Amino acid sequence: MTGLLHPWRDTLQDLGVVGLIPPPYQPPAAPDIPPIQAAPVPAGKASPVPTPAVKAAPVPPRPTPAAPPLGAGPSPEAVQAAPDLAALEACTGGCLACPLGSNRMKFVFGEGSPRARLMFVGEGPGRDEDLQGRPFVGRAGELLDKMIVAMGFRREDVYICNVVKCRPPDNRTPTPAEAQRCLPYLRRQIELVRPQVIVTLGATPLRELVGVQAGITRIRGQWQRLEMLGGIPVMPTFHPAYVLRQYTQEVRAAVWGDLKAVRTWLDEHPGGAD
Repeated sequence: MTGLLHPWRDTLQDLGVVGLIPPPYQPPAAPDIPPIQAAPVPAGKASPVPTPAVKAAPVPPRPTPAAPPLGAGPSPEAVQAAPDLAALEACTGGCLACPLGSNRMKFVFGEGSPRARLMFVGEGPGRDEDLQGRPFVGRAGELLDKMIVAMGFRREDVYICNVVKCRPPDNRTPTPAEAQRCLPYLRRQIELVRPQVIVTLGATPLRELVGVQAGITRIRGQWQRLEMLGGIPVMPTFHPAYVLRQYTQEVRAAVWGDLKAVRTWLDEHPGGAD
């Protein structure tokens, strides 16, 4: 620095100026700002800040329970070995071989004379039969009793049973599988009673026992034959429950004609079929 500038420098220093060249630039320090806090949320109001939803783990579908296995029924050998109706009923009364058995109140085996010349075979027990353990004791049974008396018999003179021995739910028609489970019991009943004539009531016994697939309206009143014990004449007619639903002169006359034909056959064959 030349001597001419010394007085100027001294004057600046007296004024508080440190030097002619400013020091290197230093950025100002960041102010100490306190953290921002959210305003308190009044009670009863939702927070303005949405809370992220927590995705729940998927719930696996509940597995469908497997159908319980069917219980055992009596063996075919035991059924065939039953020497009489009482032994057959004792043998079959605890049957659980199809789903009907697990829902029944009582096993409806059958009843009547063990040496009846005439056998009536229906479809299956209804509500009243399920409660009492006897076949045809409801309104349809009352009508069947009148039909039997009109033929000149008493209820205890004939034998009455059904294809299936347990009530189907809501009195529906037994399925072919259910009927086939019970059919050996029915056939053994027939072998033990040895009736001269069988009256089938409705389409189910005609189809499952005799093997006739035609509708009952077409086939009723026409003699059929069951290939057992040398051949047993079978008269198909309407079920009493159907008669009660269709209580017309035409339906009643048709049933009465079928029953008169049975009575005539029995009168003409006192010793059984030729």
